[in-house]
Amino acid sequence: MEHRHKLVLIIGLSSLSLLTILLLTLLCCRRRKAGNGSQDIEAAFECKEGDGLAKTEDLIKFEGGEDLSVQEILDAPGEVIGKSSYGTLYKACLVSSNSLTLLRFLRPTCTLRMKEVMPVVELLGSVRHPNLVPLNAFYAGPRGEKLMINPFYGPGNLAHFIRDGNGEAHKWPVICRISIGIARGLHHLHTAYERPIIHGNLKSKNILLDPNYHPYVSDFGLHLLLNPPAGQQMLEVSASQGYKAPELIKMKDACEECDIYSLGVILLELLTGKKPIDENPTPDQDFYLPSAMRSAILDDRIADLYHPNILLGLSNDQKVATEDGILRYFQLAMACCSPSRLLRPDMKEILDKLEEIRK
Repeated sequence: MEHRHKLVLIIGLSSLSLLTILLLTLLCCRRRKAGNGSQDIEAAFECKEGDGLAKTEDLIKFEGGEDLSVQEILDAPGEVIGKSSYGTLYKACLVSSNSLTLLRFLRPTCTLRMKEVMPVVELLGSVRHPNLVPLNAFYAGPRGEKLMINPFYGPGNLAHFIRDGNGEAHKWPVICRISIGIARGLHHLHTAYERPIIHGNLKSKNILLDPNYHPYVSDFGLHLLLNPPAGQQMLEVSASQGYKAPELIKMKDACEECDIYSLGVILLELLTGKKPIDENPTPDQDFYLPSAMRSAILDDRIADLYHPNILLGLSNDQKVATEDGILRYFQLAMACCSPSRLLRPDMKEILDKLEEIRK
């Protein structure tokens, strides 16, 4: 009987106790959230429960992106200007400022987790140099999608500039100016930070130009945001386009010397006007640009080492000076493309030599 009485008493108090415990629990949770604040950046991007959509979405902003908003970026009308296995590139118009911006969408299945991505994003967002495309903002959506927001440069990329019939592409001062700008950007990436920032995917399509043919290196460090399969696929594309250093087997092993090799190929593109890979070679011709240039030297085909239009319209004295510069430029480009990683010059040496050649 006494046991029954105790049981009734416990049941009678249970509803009051349960309510009290629930209120205390909610209070503790609220205090804990207030204490954490926004320390956990990744948590800011998590999808909130409810209608299946994120009710609050944040944007990580860097210099130049202070006025951007998630709504404006996601609602911006745009067009696809490039696609790859890991993402899509959009040219978008920001309605409020009536300005163009470049949006790079990275597929969730190709990128690392937010915990691993955030330190890389913070590093890339801090990079500022006159010859590097800045990261203005970074957005991570509720389903793992990621978006990089960069400035848009209208005239296009270096690959198009070299081969679209623009006569400026074969003027020696323009070639020197573009080459030095690219070298300055890479030198900053390799030397200005505690650890070198490796580009990993350097090619003429990733060099953007403004109306004055001022070069901006884009896509640097992008491979650091990708998971190993996507990074390896990027490397395979680079190899198929003729920019991969011969010793590089896995993208995770990319280093400064790999970037220097790719730079050498770009310098040869600027000098010759040719593509890194000849899609229609003759039976006795090398299809790979550095190899073709080595063969030209051995066969004493000096005229193949540079585009003939470079010397057009020059006086005899100017031709002599330009030919000397062309020879030194060619030797530097071939040194960058050395099959041996240890024989390639470093970025400081490359930059110094390009400055000397331009004088």
